[in-house]
Amino acid sequence: MATIKCKRTPGQFGGAVPYGNTTVLAFALATNATGAVIDSNSTAAVASGDVIELGSLPEGFRLDDAQVIVITAMTAAVTGSLGFKYVDGVDSTDVPQDAAYFISGGALNAAGRLRATGTKLVTLPKPAVLTLTTGGAANAKASDIKVLVSGELLGPR
Repeated sequence: MATIKCKRTPGQFGGAVPYGNTTVLAFALATNATGAVIDSNSTAAVASGDVIELGSLPEGFRLDDAQVIVITAMTAAVTGSLGFKYVDGVDSTDVPQDAAYFISGGALNAAGRLRATGTKLVTLPKPAVLTLTTGGAANAKASDIKVLVSGELLGPR
């Protein structure tokens, strides 16, 4: 049996600290009784196919995992895909934008916890926005959803 040691060491951002660079970014999504996103630029109810921009993902952030915690569910049949798009709107050939990078068509209509299903690890080459694309049906009720994205801050390349 051989012992194989990788020569490449992982990058570190922010100096050598014993606890590393792992970070969890938390995002909240709540809708009111009519199904509209609270504290947003829209008063219309969330429709099937809407893209909800949940917040920023920094350049140099390696996307390791995500969880969607549905505390109070949306209307029956509402699904969601969790992914990202670049702030500047220009795709990257190395790390393409992906509207379903973490989760594709997860049930937002039942309380529970959804975990990322992808098998790729990517590091964002530039700032991005975490997106939730809805499907299945329009939302017409109050809901409460939390999204946690974990990864390592590797810093700009």
